[in-house]
Amino acid sequence: MIDVASAMDYLHNGYSTHVVHCDLKPSNVLLDQEMIGHVSDFGIAKLLGTREAFVQTRTVATIGYIAPEYGQDGIVSTSCDVYSFGILMMETFSRMRPSDEIFLEN
Repeated sequence: MIDVASAMDYLHNGYSTHVVHCDLKPSNVLLDQEMIGHVSDFGIAKLLGTREAFVQTRTVATIGYIAPEYGQDGIVSTSCDVYSFGILMMETFSRMRPSDEIFLEN
């Protein structure tokens, strides 16, 4: 999880153009032989310019890991990745997916 957090920090703060992954989930975190995590699949990533806090786009991501503002209004910001990272953390430590039956409304 530290490796993923470091990668997200680099994407969000490493350059003047911020990279928002937009689809952070367990299947997009790959482990190498030393068990170091690497973030993959930047197919729907968005770039935020130096003066942009967010962009609006069509929502294309995985249910359960999407931040509410991205899922409802298509607003993409670095906060969306932080939300997805939080879900990823909860899934890692609870061993429950956000799509498990316990989270479904009756």
